[in-house]
Amino acid sequence: MIRELELAFIKLHILYHASKEEVFGIGLINELARHGYTIGPGTLYPTLAKMEKQGLLSVASRTVQHKQRKYYRITPQGRSLLEQMKYKIEELYREIIKER
Repeated sequence: MIRELELAFIKLHILYHASKEEVFGIGLINELARHGYTIGPGTLYPTLAKMEKQGLLSVASRTVQHKQRKYYRITPQGRSLLEQMKYKIEELYREIIKER
């Protein structure tokens, strides 16, 4: 249960960062670690693939230092979901944190 909730927050972080700039696997792992999340490639890459399949992210492959790297960007559908979630997060924040 805890991991499911954490993964939901991770997905929101991915959408947010992909809305600001192109993101890639190891960069996301490092960024998420900065926020206190521990996620390995075995969890991250299937999550990114699923989010792409759901139409939330688009992907472009590029060669960087002789290696293929996938860069992800938020789609209009992903942006819409992120905006919807902002309202839900704000409501939850008010309920859980502000009303102490």
